[in-house]
Amino acid sequence: MENKIVMSKVVLFCFLFFYFTTTPTTSQEVEDTREFAYESWSVRGPTRWGMIRPEWRMCNNGTMQSPIELLDQRVRLVTSLGRLKTRYTPSNATLRNRGHDMMLKWTSNTAGFVELNRTQYFLQQIHWHSPSEHTINGRRYDLELHLVHQSLTGQLAAIGIMYQIGVADSFLTSMEGHLMHAVSNRTYQERFVGRVDPTLIKFGSRRYYKYVGSLTVPPCTQNVIWLVVREVRTVARGQVSLLHVAVNDGSDTNARPIQHTHGRPLDLYTNEDFIYRRN
Repeated sequence: MENKIVMSKVVLFCFLFFYFTTTPTTSQEVEDTREFAYESWSVRGPTRWGMIRPEWRMCNNGTMQSPIELLDQRVRLVTSLGRLKTRYTPSNATLRNRGHDMMLKWTSNTAGFVELNRTQYFLQQIHWHSPSEHTINGRRYDLELHLVHQSLTGQLAAIGIMYQIGVADSFLTSMEGHLMHAVSNRTYQERFVGRVDPTLIKFGSRRYYKYVGSLTVPPCTQNVIWLVVREVRTVARGQVSLLHVAVNDGSDTNARPIQHTHGRPLDLYTNEDFIYRRN
């Protein structure tokens, strides 16, 4: 009897591990964004996302939606969040035109993770929004990069990095050849780009805002842990234009409007234990 119980537990553990590491989850962002629009005047615009599909209803009904306005005057200053570790490693990836943005997606959980409160969130994909979706003290920036992570239990964590026009971003420079291929090939949807090193994405700051929000595209899943880097980095104007041209959706924006905070706490962490390394 004891052996049967032990075997049952082993089988259950293997099933759960296989499920969470290989099965797509509806909590993730849609991989085809053409079904909705960003223009406020559109019948498929942001105020109507929750009406397009029943599983997207959280976009209209949720009380923990993102993006939000990040205001220093309302933050709680925290000296440490424990130790925030990012351990990324080069891994195979594909570049996909989702319809309104370019998404770089790594295979399985091989690109590493960010560790937060002893939980590992594995890097799934990154994508860009222009202009920025979050604002800092009322200012909207030229570009925002989202790094989307997921734990083995399905919990989501996202890191946001803001950019203003200036010196070219080195990571985007490394991707320009693949983006130019998308520009020259109008039937482009997805392209294998080989090994991509996430450590080339520079955070540049140990200060970051933390709050609980949602995905900023349907299905607008909530309870996403957001970490938005406080320091604003730079990007060349031509790089922002290249992202828009590569998508080729006829729009000059893919930023969701600011959402109501509904009294959610906003923390500003100054984490001297911040570790950023490559395996």
